[in-house]
Amino acid sequence: MTRHDGCPGRHSPAKGDDDDDDRARRGGGEEGEGENRPAGAMTSTSTLAACVVAVVLGVVLGVGVVGTARGEWNGGGATTPTDEDGATTKKTKKKKDGVKGASRDDARVDVLRAVGNTPVTRVESLSALTGCEVYVKCEFLNPGGSVKDRVALRIVQDALRSGELKRGGVVTEGTAGSTGVSLAMVCKALGVECFVAMPDDAALEKSQLVQAYGARVERVRPVSIANRGHFVNVARRAAESARAERGEGGGYFADQFENLANFRAHREGTGREIYEQIGDELDAFVCACGTGGTLAGVGAALKERNPSVQLFLADPQGSGLFNRVVRGVMYTKEEAEGKRLRNPFDSVTEGVGINRVTDNFRVLLEQPDMLDGAVKVTDAEAVAMSRFVAKHDGLFIGSSSAVNLVAAVRVARFLGPGHRVCTIACDSGLRHMTKFWSDDYLARHDLTPPELGEEPTLAFLDDANAGVVPARGIRRKN
Repeated sequence: MTRHDGCPGRHSPAKGDDDDDDRARRGGGEEGEGENRPAGAMTSTSTLAACVVAVVLGVVLGVGVVGTARGEWNGGGATTPTDEDGATTKKTKKKKDGVKGASRDDARVDVLRAVGNTPVTRVESLSALTGCEVYVKCEFLNPGGSVKDRVALRIVQDALRSGELKRGGVVTEGTAGSTGVSLAMVCKALGVECFVAMPDDAALEKSQLVQAYGARVERVRPVSIANRGHFVNVARRAAESARAERGEGGGYFADQFENLANFRAHREGTGREIYEQIGDELDAFVCACGTGGTLAGVGAALKERNPSVQLFLADPQGSGLFNRVVRGVMYTKEEAEGKRLRNPFDSVTEGVGINRVTDNFRVLLEQPDMLDGAVKVTDAEAVAMSRFVAKHDGLFIGSSSAVNLVAAVRVARFLGPGHRVCTIACDSGLRHMTKFWSDDYLARHDLTPPELGEEPTLAFLDDANAGVVPARGIRRKN
């Protein structure tokens, strides 16, 4: 339900993945407050900080909220009830229970109907320092704790509806962590088993979370995708074995990198929500890619509604997507990930960056004029940004979210003062305590963050960084 005290609710029925947009747009605060703002008035810093869920996550958000979205689930934000096979069931009539804005039905929804409807917030410090409005969509407020809840829900429900997965079967996936957590949650709610393979250098707390949901985890050595021991290949074989043992529908490989349900979850949900939250006043969206589903899906949704919106890739060190976007060539033939027998990455970030073109990312490449440019982000910049927004905005974010915010600042500077830029906060720092948020771990990798003064400054950004580089063949727009 959408609360009427200015704090965005997390349990209202939403109309599709898309409806996360609605939620952020409705916003807290009194109707009619402010002028020339996106639909939904901004709330104050204290209003958002009052949200119980934010407190539970240890997040005291020093930012303004751009409303909330509502509707029915349509593949990425949750809400419409489903039967055993994930099919939509008839909605029951709501009865008010005496609490303003609430209904008994709202209080009885299952956890999957809480997926989506995440708020968009204004990052005060970065907005002030760039002269732009810098927004972040708080995906860490999903019940499974990350943006991957949307993808997991869409993949499993699609598989149940198609018959490729049956109740009592097992869903398998290879993941650096967050998708595994989301799948474990979704599978438990829908009555299927879950098996997750992940690299053994991923933060330990991620595999512990997967196990806490009752899923099985196998941690494997990080190697190239060309190696049969790569976590994705291990997961694929596990699904094949389950089908052989249990029959059709007994095993299903989620395949988040190539499964276009990933793209659709964000096109029909996350992207539509952002548009409804910020509207035509949004100038640019930027985020990093692992599977490519978020950038492709959000980008498609935004460009369909407003073709003038610019779309940028954020890419961490060790990844080849930046080169693919700005030079048209990801790597030499000898460097192709499919030819390597070692782990190609040299980054402390998790969940983003890749050295191959996935089917989800290919959606971006096959559509003319989709991508406007790319930003390369160093580990040092990401680490420093995470500490910066924790200190100055009360945002406690993970590594991929930090990459996104560095890129958002670069894009804001590239566009110039007065523009509006949005990105994604994929998950919170709680999943990164043993690595990205560990002083000892960072010190061992020569990544001890700089001391931050009381006065906000972006001096930690690398001056040698080229900033935003236009996509190949794309000129900067005025």
